[in-house]
Amino acid sequence: MRRISPRELFANPAGIAGIAIGWLAFCLLVWLYGESPRAMAALLFEGTWGTSYGAGQVLFKATPLLFTGVAVDLALRAGLFNIGAEGQLAVASLVAGVVGARLPAGTPAIVALPVVLAAAMAAGAAWALVPALLKGRFGAHEVISTIMMNRIADGAVGLALGAGGLALAGSVRTADVVPGARMPRLEAWWPSLRGSAASFALAFALLATALVTTSYKRTRFGRELGLIGQNARAMSAEKVPVRRRLEQALVASGAIAGAASLGTVLGYKGYFEEGLGAGAGFGGLAVALLGRGSAAGLVFAALLFGTLQQGGLAVNAFVPKELMDVLSGVVVCAVALADVRFRAPEPRGSAR
Repeated sequence: MRRISPRELFANPAGIAGIAIGWLAFCLLVWLYGESPRAMAALLFEGTWGTSYGAGQVLFKATPLLFTGVAVDLALRAGLFNIGAEGQLAVASLVAGVVGARLPAGTPAIVALPVVLAAAMAAGAAWALVPALLKGRFGAHEVISTIMMNRIADGAVGLALGAGGLALAGSVRTADVVPGARMPRLEAWWPSLRGSAASFALAFALLATALVTTSYKRTRFGRELGLIGQNARAMSAEKVPVRRRLEQALVASGAIAGAASLGTVLGYKGYFEEGLGAGAGFGGLAVALLGRGSAAGLVFAALLFGTLQQGGLAVNAFVPKELMDVLSGVVVCAVALADVRFRAPEPRGSAR
């Protein structure tokens, strides 16, 4: 997958084509529902970036998307397609809720937050370990194994909450996490965002994006992943431990996906409930495909899809909010097709 720099973000023809086709699809779908595309676009903007509350909600929805987008992008760097971010986030969110609730009530934030975050990332990494070992040891395709793990995660989380006794009696949620494990809301520093669910988990998501994308060029691990993604056979001939790197890439991807629970469990609800964060893992696929390996691209893509999610609620009185889910899929498909159309020919024999 060809990478672009932040400077190329808006000069990239595939990205521009995807957004343009997405806009045309929006106009067509809205028109088919008998509404004015211009009026719906204005309403969408008013419900998102047109108010401080709407902007805060966009930032809130973009936070887990950015985490999972970075997670998927890391795997893509090595030529792997981690479809399992959805299940990794679900399991990690459950662990974050349980660990956060069972800490001593007076645990300070400087201790509670790192402990809960470490537990969540470890859970996400552990859930990605099975596909990683299947890929590295047996050559199993990661798309199939990660989809399988998503299905198992759905059942495992429900079983743990119910029969496992992790949920409060008569509910599908865990107990509240201790106060020290709560992620502060942005409204504490920016009162204009009052009422929105945006939290400082966004800062952690931006930090993760910067660290991971910088590591692609600044660390041996990151450079090797990129080269393996281009031609694994050649890297194996150069004595690079390809199988081990592929396993490490999937496990690291799962850990980052698990960190998305910062925005949902710790920054929003303060507990885990069944279904919390659902869709963010699959949304990360769209963010990674549109972001194309650059920090600026990933942030832009997360904000775009966060805007569509919040915008769906703003226009729901006139058109179904699911229209925005369709629109997100159209943008991703358009970017993928346009990328094939505009991509420069690759040398014969190079790995894709």
